[in-house]
Amino acid sequence: MGPIVELKGVTKKFPGVVAMREMGIQIEPGEVHGLIGENGAGKSTLIKVLTGVYQPEEGEIYVQGERQKFHNPQDAQDAGIACVYQELNIIKQLSLTDNIFLNQTIKNNVGLLDYKTMHARATEVLDSMGIKVDVTKQAGLFGMGVLQMVEIAKALLRDAKLIIMDEPTSSLGESEVDQLMRVVRDLRERGVAILFVSHKLEELFELCDRVTVMRDGEHILTEPIETMDNDKLIRAMVGRSVDKQFPKHVGQPGEVALRFDNVTSVGTIKNVSFEARYGEILGFAGLVGAGRTETMRAIFGDLPIDRGTVYLDGKPVKVRTPRDAVSKGIAFVTEDRKGQGLVLNQSIADNLIMSSYKTVAPGGWLQPAKVKEVSDRNIQSLRIKTPDARNLVGKLSGGNQQKVVIGKWMNSASNIFIFDEPTRGIDVGAKVEVYNIMNDLVSQGKCVIMVSSELPEVLGMSDRVIVMRGGEVMAEINRDEPDFNEDDIMKAAWGERKEQ
Repeated sequence: MGPIVELKGVTKKFPGVVAMREMGIQIEPGEVHGLIGENGAGKSTLIKVLTGVYQPEEGEIYVQGERQKFHNPQDAQDAGIACVYQELNIIKQLSLTDNIFLNQTIKNNVGLLDYKTMHARATEVLDSMGIKVDVTKQAGLFGMGVLQMVEIAKALLRDAKLIIMDEPTSSLGESEVDQLMRVVRDLRERGVAILFVSHKLEELFELCDRVTVMRDGEHILTEPIETMDNDKLIRAMVGRSVDKQFPKHVGQPGEVALRFDNVTSVGTIKNVSFEARYGEILGFAGLVGAGRTETMRAIFGDLPIDRGTVYLDGKPVKVRTPRDAVSKGIAFVTEDRKGQGLVLNQSIADNLIMSSYKTVAPGGWLQPAKVKEVSDRNIQSLRIKTPDARNLVGKLSGGNQQKVVIGKWMNSASNIFIFDEPTRGIDVGAKVEVYNIMNDLVSQGKCVIMVSSELPEVLGMSDRVIVMRGGEVMAEINRDEPDFNEDDIMKAAWGERKEQ
């Protein structure tokens, strides 16, 4: 039996840039095929060509040996190709059943929707993946793990031969990731091919049979996963060795920049107390739902504080809105870059200057030369892959969008920088660049607070770590203490409180 899907010499061009050049890949039936590369390497373009969103200028696409020409996504779906995107295509006001049967409804003999059959089929397919839920309930009542399984269920009901999973674990908790891994293995046993796109090397080694590396829009290698290791993959991705994954610069913490004193926001965080100092990186660790992001939102005036006191530079303050926070020198690199970090229908340059209008518009008049100077500097220093700063930020890959969010705040006059999951969806090389940005801020005497679900990242970059669970602080651990390790942080995250 030949490949389920094969690309031969596929090229996709956009004005001023070749996004993918003579790309070739073969995906076998019952194979989990990893796809990895830096942001801007061409992975998203490849996915959109495979799903009929983009039509290539050159090359050929074959599905089960038959040449295909996809004019639109429906053509790709009809050929048996489905995609579970990083940004899930879920309508939260509709039931799970309605979401699963979008565009493929079942009707009875009088032309009405046959909900009895649809509910039964939806329940059956989710049961087959180990998900036992009430499919008649609204999708918005369920967590990301269930909603992702709904997307996979859509593909299975369309009899997909290839399911593309684009960064499928980026928004999942530990137990949800384990569940997804089980489902992927089960799909492999059923003969379904999986194209597994991930920046997390450990996931590729755990799941994949083979891995393909892309760089600068081109195919670099396809190898059995057992012949690869971290160093080989990183070198193939970035064209160089990333010798030090976490380039931590241990500095000398200074005065207290921010202090929470028994801060409570009813229903989210309870009696949270901690200090963040200038000249240090304060890490926040914990499981999904621990209250870390909510704490950051409270700092930034995006979550009301019902009790307790916030101090900036030793003085009690009330930060009632994000505008208040910005005026007080607080920057927030949010984890929700599309919903809260960017204006997607505006240019890269417009987004980069959003927090620094006084710099580029002295006297209230916007100066195009200053805008160009600032945006060009950011694009170069952050390696944002775009031919022009005037391009819409919504057209960038997810990782490059994240770099724009970071660049926006780098241009502000902030002293306290909050990074909430700053490297989610960013490749290995770009992660090091983000870490170096944090190091630069610390060396300038700024205060950096980092929320991360990646324990190696927390340990690699933090001077101190606050561990949260259920909206409460469970532990504070300094870098030079013996319990500054994954095991002790996870014990606290699971509820073992450390007395201070």
